[in-house]
Amino acid sequence: MKTYEQINGRIESGKAVVLTADEIMDYVDKKGLTAAAEEVDVVTTATFGTMCSSGCFLNFGHSKPKIRMSEAWIADVLVYTGIAAVDVYLGATQLRHGDPANMYPPGEFRYGGGHVIEDLVAGKKLQLFALSYVTDCYPLREIRTYFSIEDLNQATMVNPRNCYQNYNVAINCSDETIYTYMGQLEANQKNVNYSSAGQLSPLLNDPYYETIGVGTRVWLAGAHGHVYSEGTQHASGCERTPGGVPTGGAGTLAMTADMKQMRKEFVRGVSLRGYGVSLALGIGVPIPILNEDILKRTCVRDRDILAPVIDYGNDYPQNTGKTVCQVNYEQLRSGEIEIKGKKVQVGSMSSYYKALEIANLLADEIRRGDFYLTRPIAAMPKDSGMKPLLKREQE
Repeated sequence: MKTYEQINGRIESGKAVVLTADEIMDYVDKKGLTAAAEEVDVVTTATFGTMCSSGCFLNFGHSKPKIRMSEAWIADVLVYTGIAAVDVYLGATQLRHGDPANMYPPGEFRYGGGHVIEDLVAGKKLQLFALSYVTDCYPLREIRTYFSIEDLNQATMVNPRNCYQNYNVAINCSDETIYTYMGQLEANQKNVNYSSAGQLSPLLNDPYYETIGVGTRVWLAGAHGHVYSEGTQHASGCERTPGGVPTGGAGTLAMTADMKQMRKEFVRGVSLRGYGVSLALGIGVPIPILNEDILKRTCVRDRDILAPVIDYGNDYPQNTGKTVCQVNYEQLRSGEIEIKGKKVQVGSMSSYYKALEIANLLADEIRRGDFYLTRPIAAMPKDSGMKPLLKREQE
């Protein structure tokens, strides 16, 4: 029905019709699928939540004399130096040096990699301390200095796994409170936590990866980035509803963008009591309405999306594969669900409010002609699985 070129032409002329995934459902109900597919050019999707598999490459440039960094810390958080002399990779879940972690559980995890990334995007001055084993071409043994993101040559976010298509709902069936990356879970099924924007979430609006693929342009915390690969643990060959919605984690996206262009309110360090540190990110993805089928899939509602309730007291850590039950996101967003006749309080690890803000910001950028769509250069795998790590003896 439409092509990327036609849609981008309408964006350039200021005539593109852009709606958020929150708006499109009622619009299609009012106009009808065929008429709406003719009118609407883009549906914007978004999510905001904790994404542990995130991090960034930083380049400091060369000092006088030069140093080949073999160990380095930013604000006392260890960075990876096993690359070129003054390139480092900072991971979102890296702990600060000296953090007692869970030595006296539950640990507080007040500061780590995700907080460093937040501080960098916010423009704060941070300390770099680096050591070297010294070479003829890199004679400096150590350096201690202070820098901000503007002092760096490059600050590039490179995230191996973001935007889980769907995810677990976490519950605790044990007799003791536990602390997880899904938050604090009270004993004996007193609460559940989930983490998804549901009907706003990118891959739930494009469940078969028809428009989202390698090369897709994305809005990553305010910067214009792109998908560079399927994300790690991408497992698209899963059970799905008749509408194509996966009933488990399924697909993921690997993405990258320039941190110097990011907005601090969408990059937030996270402290998870008893678990560790992480990074909360805001991500927006536009879906071009190329035909009626693509539009129909963007009309997915929270009530159509099923998520598995998993016992994090036993089944998740022991990797049993068992599911307590399934619930939909309409139930979850109500704040209370019923499991085996018992009412259970619901908490969210993601923010629908922030996701909706992002979807609207992206829609406005497209309407203004500040954001154009890209055709993927390669499709996401559609039938992949995830292999377990097996314990083997040496052969």
